[in-house]
Amino acid sequence: MSKIVIISNRLPTTVKKDANGQLQFIESIGGLATGLKAFHQRSNSVWIGWPGITNEELKEQDSILMRQQLKEDYKCLAVDLTENEIEQFYHGFSNKTLWPLFHYFIDKTNYDENTWRSYQKVNKKFFQHAKEVIQPNDIVWIHDYQLLLLPEMIKNHFPSSKIGFFLHIPFPSYEIFRLLIWRKELLRGMLGADLIGFHTYDYVWHFLNSTRRILGLDELLNKVIYEDRMVHVNAFPMGIEYERFFHYVEPKTEQSSEEKSSSSYSPAIKKILSVDRLDYTKGIPQRIKAFECFLDAYPEYHEKVTFMLIVAPSRVEVDEYYELLKEIQELVSEVNGKYATMDWMPVWFFFRKFSQEQLIHYYRNSDVLLVTPLRDGMNLVAKEYIASRNDYKGMVVISETAGAANELGEAIIVNANDCKDTALGIKKALEISVEGQIQRNSILHQRLKRANVNFWGEEFLTSIKEIDLHEEQEKVPFLNNQHVHAISRAYQQASQRILFLDYDGTLVGFTSSPEQARPDKKLMELLSQLAKDPYNTVVIISGRERHALWNWLGHLQLHFVASHGLWLRHPGQKDWRMMLSLDNEWKEVVKDIMESYSDRIPGSFVEEKDYSLVWHYRQCDPKMADIILPEIKETLMTMMNNTNLCIQEGKKIIEVKDAMMNKGLCVSHFLPHQDYDFIFAMGDDSTDEDMFSALPGEAYSVKVGIEKTHARYRTKSWQSARELLKELMEKS
Repeated sequence: MSKIVIISNRLPTTVKKDANGQLQFIESIGGLATGLKAFHQRSNSVWIGWPGITNEELKEQDSILMRQQLKEDYKCLAVDLTENEIEQFYHGFSNKTLWPLFHYFIDKTNYDENTWRSYQKVNKKFFQHAKEVIQPNDIVWIHDYQLLLLPEMIKNHFPSSKIGFFLHIPFPSYEIFRLLIWRKELLRGMLGADLIGFHTYDYVWHFLNSTRRILGLDELLNKVIYEDRMVHVNAFPMGIEYERFFHYVEPKTEQSSEEKSSSSYSPAIKKILSVDRLDYTKGIPQRIKAFECFLDAYPEYHEKVTFMLIVAPSRVEVDEYYELLKEIQELVSEVNGKYATMDWMPVWFFFRKFSQEQLIHYYRNSDVLLVTPLRDGMNLVAKEYIASRNDYKGMVVISETAGAANELGEAIIVNANDCKDTALGIKKALEISVEGQIQRNSILHQRLKRANVNFWGEEFLTSIKEIDLHEEQEKVPFLNNQHVHAISRAYQQASQRILFLDYDGTLVGFTSSPEQARPDKKLMELLSQLAKDPYNTVVIISGRERHALWNWLGHLQLHFVASHGLWLRHPGQKDWRMMLSLDNEWKEVVKDIMESYSDRIPGSFVEEKDYSLVWHYRQCDPKMADIILPEIKETLMTMMNNTNLCIQEGKKIIEVKDAMMNKGLCVSHFLPHQDYDFIFAMGDDSTDEDMFSALPGEAYSVKVGIEKTHARYRTKSWQSARELLKELMEKS
């Protein structure tokens, strides 16, 4: 029976040692732990993560007991980490490189090769532990920025397992993400998943833009075309345990001094609440300044409001966080020193952790919740506040850069960097009538009740289950060992072989400009050995201009077909032969059209061939290309009416040529002149489909990629295409 394997940096259960050295098992706090805890307990699942205690703190017997109890009582598998790994992997690369950059704090981003190596090492360690429990058809759900490399590792080892990845922090825009030194490795790591989830569609678009512009990958309707797979990408806004907050009954016990302070003011004193952990992304200093701006701009609210600022301690041992705490304390002192009276203190500052139950008390006794992070993946505090207010009163003032703002349109949305805008937002929140509050919050309650944390988890897992891992393969399978063995055996037994090989995208990868795709030494050696075999006829059949092919490969015993079947040259021949009679009277008009678009779109250019014109847009801004492509195609189609011209679309190109020019023409030229007992063809784009269609039924044809095809088989990349040819050559 298949199961669900949840993997995150931390387990939902934290292990500590008490004063007597005995192990304690404590429920972890945080949105992920609380969000998936109930689902984990009731499902057939195992949770893999770090238990919160380092190897150095555990004796061998402690480690054995801890693992056993986590497995039997909590369905958890502990990943063992050393103090140095925690320092380098977690405090280092995760929180000094990824965290600041993903939250747009470029100046705080640290680039350190040592922490990067530790990040790789720890991701591999998580993989080694995951291997212990994953079965081939399990669903694997990986969480957050600490494990960006893990999906690829698991997919490579368990290709039949469905893998989901969810990022709980923002994914930055391409302009920010591309600053990372290890950007390609991180993207490829994430693309090991079959489904990648984010909190908002903004983050989805940022991710898709980065995969297109950094890795050159195409996407279709939120699906990234990656090697032999389609990777689904979507937004899944995380919810909360709505019923827990709404129906919570506060015990009638003695209140703490802080709780008394939150409810001791008369109803005339309006209470503004702020709840955060200590972090520079939360915009706490800016929030205090905004409250000061509010008091300055609206003096009528003096002695009528109080601001309760709750900040949970976090990483105070780090200088940067300690300095942030000092700044907050100084700002609070300044505001209180400036505005306080004998009977009124504007800001109450609490620097300690509060339990969830204590926070619910504060939520229910506050008129306004002020949530103004400079950048936040979601921010569940805003949702918790609304759900806790079972009287449907209170107002949320939230910054537009918090992920939750996308769902809380009835709240008051402000710019966290604009103290005047935030101050005005506070004023509006305080002045909304009770009827207005209830009307707005009733809508929010319905939304949060439906889209709770269980809905989030079930929706994500349902989406994974519905993915067909072979949806784009149609009836054309990817080459497996059995297929390769059959092709190799036929190759060995044949005495008259012909191989039709496309060049760009099949034998070499795509480059920013055509002239950069020169054959490397390994390709030269491979083609040379294939061509030297007396049983082989090797045909390079390409859309490229003939002179480039000859300059690069003319010294080899190869047959060449250039410009999609227009030009032909056999080994030993001095000249190229034209297979069609064409003219170029149309070129000037088409070239003017293409160049007019190139002038408008940076990165595009026109390549002129003997009897065709190509508009390249690989280096263009992808969004701009998406906008312009329909326009340029429509313009060209209008011009080509009543002509023999056609538009041939390839990988990031549009080519205008005579419709008679196609690769199927060359197949028809070669096959009738020899009785071949092994026919093989390989290509990667739509221009190769004419070649595949012209082959006889017994031919072996291979499509490089996952697009629709008439070929018999698929392979995932130009590298794997070369490996197949190498396998044939070695079997000869």
